[in-house]
Amino acid sequence: MKKKRRLSDIILYGLIYFFSAAILLMVLYFIAYILWNGIPMLTGAFLTTAPNPIEKTVGILPAIINTAYIIVLSLLISVPVGVGGAIYLNEYAKNKRLIRVIEFTTETLAGIPSIIFGVFGYVFFCTALNLKVSLLSGALTLTIMVLPTIIRNMQEALKAVPKSYREGAAGLGASKWYTIRTILLPAAMPGLITSIILATGRIVGESAALILVAGGSAIYMPRGNILEQMMGSGATLSVELYRYAYSQGKNDVGFGIAAVLLIIVLVLNLLTRWISRRLEKKNQK
Repeated sequence: MKKKRRLSDIILYGLIYFFSAAILLMVLYFIAYILWNGIPMLTGAFLTTAPNPIEKTVGILPAIINTAYIIVLSLLISVPVGVGGAIYLNEYAKNKRLIRVIEFTTETLAGIPSIIFGVFGYVFFCTALNLKVSLLSGALTLTIMVLPTIIRNMQEALKAVPKSYREGAAGLGASKWYTIRTILLPAAMPGLITSIILATGRIVGESAALILVAGGSAIYMPRGNILEQMMGSGATLSVELYRYAYSQGKNDVGFGIAAVLLIIVLVLNLLTRWISRRLEKKNQK
């Protein structure tokens, strides 16, 4: 029988499509507006040189390098720890009270303002551990910030895997870790990709905490090996965006940095999805 639609259903569907289209248009307008105003600033000198206060030239290469260092190091630490924590909570932990306490803690951490993480990072990493104001302190602080996001998203992804997968693997005599490694993690890969994308977005866009723990300017090109660079201070692109646009009123430079940030996020998202598809195809063979 053909289902008869009521007027209330039609209105509700219309509102859903309207708001979905409005959100999509706002996102597209936001991206187009930033790129339209920022791309003219993306010259070779702007992208490949350091700022020179004497000659009053602007360059963001040191900030790009600092941002790349912090993104890579933060993800290298937070993703394995976050995935391991989600696996423990979902597959190994038996004490339900302990699980609820940990879940409540991670949800609470996810809602704490970033400046609080910055104060904690300055007190603990910069002062107590004597790492000083450095890129390493910034990466460790951001690791704590994005861990709740990775843990909760990965945990929900593991919960969404059908229970029959586990029962079938157990019936074939597979060990628990073998089941997790070969069945559950590949099935939960979309959740992991979402976690990485969300974590990358927060890392790239963070500025308040990094001003306290990583540094407020990126004037000089990195010197020495990677370890020496990580132990030195430096501003990321988001901090430079704040410094130029808000503190100095150079909105054109701010739009240029915003365009670079947007391109970096888009490239990282596409790269993450490409790696995910390759892993899915490899697991299906």
